Formats: sequence, C-alpha cells, structure tokens
Amino acid sequence: MNKAFVKESDVADDDDGEVAGLPALPAGARNYMTPAGYRRLREELMTLLDVERPKVVEVVSWAASNGDRSENGDYLYGKKRLREIDRRIRFLTHRLDIAEVADPSAHHGSDQVFFGATVTYANARGEERTITIKGIDEADSLKGEVSWVSPIARALLKSREGDEVTLPTPGGVEHLRVTEVRYPAPGD
Repeated sequence: MNKAFVKESDVADDDDGEVAGLPALPAGARNYMTPAGYRRLREELMTLLDVERPKVVEVVSWAASNGDRSENGDYLYGKKRLREIDRRIRFLTHRLDIAEVADPSAHHGSDQVFFGATVTYANARGEERTITIKGIDEADSLKGEVSWVSPIARALLKSREGDEVTLPTPGGVEHLRVTEVRYPAPGD
C-alpha cells in the first residue's frame, strides 16, 4: 500500500516536540520538577531506551524477515509500537533537557508557599483540603498533587499560613485561607 494512504500516527507532534494531549508548559516557563519526579522520568527514559525499544526492534526485525509485510500483524503492530516509543523518548528527552530540579526540602520549616509545598487551605464554607504543589509531569490529582501552573497553585504560591487568597473559578471568586504549609525534611 502506498504510504500516502497510511495514517502514520494517532497523536500528532507539534512544532515544539510536545505531544498533543499531554500537559504543556506555559510559554517561556521553566519545567520545575522535584528530585523524585526527575528520577522517575529519567528511569522511564532509560527503560524505554535500554529495554522496551530493543525488544520491539527485535520483534519487528523478525517479523520483517517473514516476508509479506502488508498483512503481517507482528510487523504492523511492532512498527506502530516503535513510533509510540520513539515519540515518548523524544518527549521525555525534551522535558528532561529543560527540567529545573527544585528540592522542596530546602524550604523545610518555612510557612510560605513555594514549589513542593504541601498546603492545607479552607474555603469560606470551612471545608479543608490538602494539596501538594508539584511539576507538570509528576502531579497526580488522585494523590492530592497539583501542577505548579494550575489555578489553585498559582493562587497559593508565595502566600503564608493565615493568609487569605482569592481563586477565580467559573462559579465566581472563591476566598481561601491557608491553614498549614509543610515541606519534606531534608533527606526525605
């Protein structure tokens, strides 16, 4: 089949090497990351380069040697998987190249909110919530982690315990009171 009629990718890369559907950095922003987040992304990159990609290349090579590639499922799936791996490798390489590792334990004992802080805040109804401010590539909302570029993190950054901050929401402006700020102890 002519390559002109073959869909090469389900997800397109944009000009900056970012992949559609994945978190984007604001223009000109640094890619802040905790040391643990940096290690996790680096380990993923090394696993892709040293383990996953060589396995898939071996399968594709074997499948290609079997002859007709147009109906060879191992070959077609392998090539697709190889493109996915290569896309993820490019993404991780780019993100790690621009990463700025910020150790939250440097602020241990501080009551001011910076990157890496675990912040407890209360809204006007008295409902409390605790979040940890992390990097774009490491924040997990299921664990109460938010990206430092999220609206809640931007509202809380540089505030102190006892401060009141405003958070613009689709339902109107919400007033939040910072009740506690914690950082991991050095060495954690």
